[in-house]
Amino acid sequence: MSNNPSETNPYDSSELSDQLAGHSTDEVPGYVAPPEGDFLGHPSSLWMLFSTEFWERFCYYGMRAMLAVYVADTFFGSMAKDLAEKQASLTYGGFTSLVYATGIFGGLIADRFLGYQRSILLGGLLMAVGMFLLLFKDLNIFLVGLSIMVAGNGLFKPNISSMVGKLYSPQDPRRDSGFTIFYMGINAGAFFAPIICASMIGVWYGRQYGFLAAGIGMILGIIIFQFNKGMLGAVGLPPKGREGLGPIMIVLAGALAIVPIIFLLLSQSALLGYVLMAMMVGLIVYFIVSGIQSGEKVQLQRYIAMLVLFVANILFWALFEQAGSSLNFFARDFVQSPFDFSLFQSFNAFFIIALAPLFAMLWPWLDKKGMNPSIPAKFAIALFCVGLGFYVLVWSIKGTAPNAKVAWTILGVTYLIHTVAELCLSPIGLSMVTKLAKPSDVGMAMGGWFLSTAMANYFAGLIAALASQGGGGHGENEIRNMDQYATVFTQLWWLGAGFGLLYLVISPFVNKLMHGVK
Repeated sequence: MSNNPSETNPYDSSELSDQLAGHSTDEVPGYVAPPEGDFLGHPSSLWMLFSTEFWERFCYYGMRAMLAVYVADTFFGSMAKDLAEKQASLTYGGFTSLVYATGIFGGLIADRFLGYQRSILLGGLLMAVGMFLLLFKDLNIFLVGLSIMVAGNGLFKPNISSMVGKLYSPQDPRRDSGFTIFYMGINAGAFFAPIICASMIGVWYGRQYGFLAAGIGMILGIIIFQFNKGMLGAVGLPPKGREGLGPIMIVLAGALAIVPIIFLLLSQSALLGYVLMAMMVGLIVYFIVSGIQSGEKVQLQRYIAMLVLFVANILFWALFEQAGSSLNFFARDFVQSPFDFSLFQSFNAFFIIALAPLFAMLWPWLDKKGMNPSIPAKFAIALFCVGLGFYVLVWSIKGTAPNAKVAWTILGVTYLIHTVAELCLSPIGLSMVTKLAKPSDVGMAMGGWFLSTAMANYFAGLIAALASQGGGGHGENEIRNMDQYATVFTQLWWLGAGFGLLYLVISPFVNKLMHGVK
């Protein structure tokens, strides 16, 4: 039975029942089935996790839509425009990288100590507290708020994604379409958040009140999870011997203890880069050693394949995550638009919601035709397309008259191409991690996936800082800024296209290392 991404129509429960016939989940070591009860062909608990993630992503993307611009204007407004944007881009890149980097610890804590359910609740509460601290117009308090959000997100983000994988047995063909549905929940929250938090509340009342709205969204997500966690049954409960209040208090104390460290890293971009590199090396060593200790050549080779795909993930998100920084500044200064520039932050999520069902149907259709790309090949397509999105902007900039602005539809096309790229990589990658890792390493592997995304966000901040060089202004300064963006975006086009071609060439070899995981 194939486990290809979105192999089954997620809305066809009768077909799923036929496919599942003859597979006993009791035979799968370490698998704990959720309580009985399906909705639209998937466990009912999937939809509860969908709703929780919707509000958590509402919180994150509502804040993200305003973060770089708010930091530049509020805390570095006395600097020259290019220096303010450069500093804000580094702060943005540092925060978004740390948000993902702490996931590796959150996954380990959930696996071995606290359990997934309690990790999600504690992480959500910390994120809400951190978000409310962003209301203060003091840089130190603001950075403390970001630091607490980072600590909370490390407990929340990797573990709710891992929980989705735990709802299905390894043979269940619904797993990949389940992740696609969950991914739509992520993007539904990401679609509404910039509109409500940034374009409406942020514009009408001030961006700090947009942060308030985002924090309220996080509280709603916590309430939904707390009052409906019974739908999960024994899935995600703490390990034996770890029940009670004690482990919660220990993890809370540890989370608060790392806040000063996170604060320091947010303030020291170069130091953060070294820390992330050290963590990435440690991750590679962990999985190589774990594969060797398993005594199985297949498992070792699967971990090697996973690490190769982690590199592709870093390359992809380093380009894609220009959305919240350099593309946001570019939209504000150089795009002719009938609406507030922050609304562009909803474009990607809108395209995800519109296209995800089509992609869920596309993969099985291609499979029937014998044309379904392998996972490594899909990563290659994603890399090429994310580069192509930047080429569209370069083409438009070079064709724009001096002192004129780029049409908003051109930036919209870039976001559309980037969304197609994302759908070839991100939901596929989330599912791939849960299948390549040993059951005891799923949380760690998901944390590793987010650590690779952290590296990407750090590099994205450096790229955005480079793109902002040249100062803002009018006349010749403005033309020079457009040329600087064109130069950087051209480099991103070649980077995406080049590595996309490389991964396409090596995809058959990587696919062999995966030993049947599709």
